[in-house]
Amino acid sequence: MKQLKLGLAAASAIAAATAMTGSASADDIVIGMQCDRTGPTQTVGVFLCPAYHDYVALVNSRGGIEGNKIRVMEIDHEYKVPPGVEAYQRFKKEGAVLVALYGTPHTQALTPNLHEDKIPGTSPGFGTAAAANGEKYPFLFPMAASYWSQAAAAISFAGSQMGGLKGKKIAYLYYDNPAGREPLPVLHKLRDLEGFELREFAVPPPGVEMKVQVQDIARRYRADYIVTHLFGKGPSVSIKEIKRMGFPLNKVVSLVWGAGEADVMGAGGWDKAQGYSGLQFAGVGSDYPVLDDIRAMYKAQGKEPPKQMDSTVFYNRGILQAAVHLKAIENAVKAKGSGDITGDDVRVGFEAISDFTLGGLVPPLKFTKVDHEGGGWVRIFRVEGEGFVPATDWMHGYREVVMELVQQGH
Repeated sequence: MKQLKLGLAAASAIAAATAMTGSASADDIVIGMQCDRTGPTQTVGVFLCPAYHDYVALVNSRGGIEGNKIRVMEIDHEYKVPPGVEAYQRFKKEGAVLVALYGTPHTQALTPNLHEDKIPGTSPGFGTAAAANGEKYPFLFPMAASYWSQAAAAISFAGSQMGGLKGKKIAYLYYDNPAGREPLPVLHKLRDLEGFELREFAVPPPGVEMKVQVQDIARRYRADYIVTHLFGKGPSVSIKEIKRMGFPLNKVVSLVWGAGEADVMGAGGWDKAQGYSGLQFAGVGSDYPVLDDIRAMYKAQGKEPPKQMDSTVFYNRGILQAAVHLKAIENAVKAKGSGDITGDDVRVGFEAISDFTLGGLVPPLKFTKVDHEGGGWVRIFRVEGEGFVPATDWMHGYREVVMELVQQGH
């Protein structure tokens, strides 16, 4: 009965996704897309995944890619690994030439399949950081700043805010799962390199009880700065708890999954989160040409733009993901001269992307055989007034340290 229920849910998700991106035909190029719209990270998925479909719909409305329409098969795995693995098998059966992964545990589980089947998968801002090495992981593309790059940038930013790192006390407050633990090698390396004290505070799943950890950070450890790495409802809880303990939010920086509009609203609104900073790997806000194009597309259909567009942090990341995917597919189609492409063709298409910025929405991404991360760029935005404002330009943190670890593969 459980398998039947999962199958019906998956079929429903596929039908809904197909409807969003146009009716299917034999000539469609298929992308498999995992999402979490109903599980613990739905605070991300309900914005990111619709954005992906909106961008694909925009491209399809203009004739697709060299006349080939894109069909997206989305399956909601509820952030559970078994449904994620089943979803991958469905994508493969449907002839998907690319898979949009969702979740670090899912990425780790499916990496062997991707390489065996020669189907590229992407894990933007999550997954296995060592996969930035395309020579060792030819069919896995982190595609945006990995957790190693994020951790390095967070430490670099913290040092700039404190006037240096030596002798400072930094707390790492993280969700205790593979994703939460992924940045630890970089944090340990930088601790030894820069001479700061690092203490780790794990928050057990589901990541919404952290009163004791925050109290330890603020009152016992007396941290100078906090780096947080939480998901789902956890970021909102952390903001409230840190503020409640009297620790200044302008001495906190979150990795990329803890700094969306929904996180701030969950913490009580903009006035409750003043000074809170977060890393981003896509631009924040609504003033980008591609977003204007999507609003115009809806207007031409006699519809209002979706409310999801108001949550620009996660919506814009969905646009980034779709745009990079379709650029890789475009490169593959142009190189082959037809839409009859394979996963390996798309892999080569990724590695042909250079200086891709999507009108400023994303940093200058460039993929090579030795860098499937695209450069590891991030930009930090801080809560000021009624929104996020840039606190830095696009930046790297300790790029040489990160790439050394990437080459070592650990």
